[in-house]
Amino acid sequence: MSQYDEGHTVAGWTGTAIATIGSAVLGAGVCMVSAALIAGGLGITAASVLVTWALHLTGWGKPPGVRPRDQWRMGARDVTARAGHAECWGCRLAGRGRGQG
Repeated sequence: MSQYDEGHTVAGWTGTAIATIGSAVLGAGVCMVSAALIAGGLGITAASVLVTWALHLTGWGKPPGVRPRDQWRMGARDVTARAGHAECWGCRLAGRGRGQG
């Protein structure tokens, strides 16, 4: 396992699942030449970004870099999310983590 434990978070897996569904709907729309399915697929894919971001900000993601091994399990909450993470563009977009690091 990588020392960074990338993607083993509720936010990561939820976002991936929603994006996969969005991609499937988008692909079906392209194959069927359906503007409604294409728009729906794009909307679902965009929603996956927002859902992942919201879950990250509520502590279901992880900060950039190495996490302690005891926080590698899937359901581990990130207790530092409320203050924001230094060098995390998602936190900075939400107005968190400025002036750190």
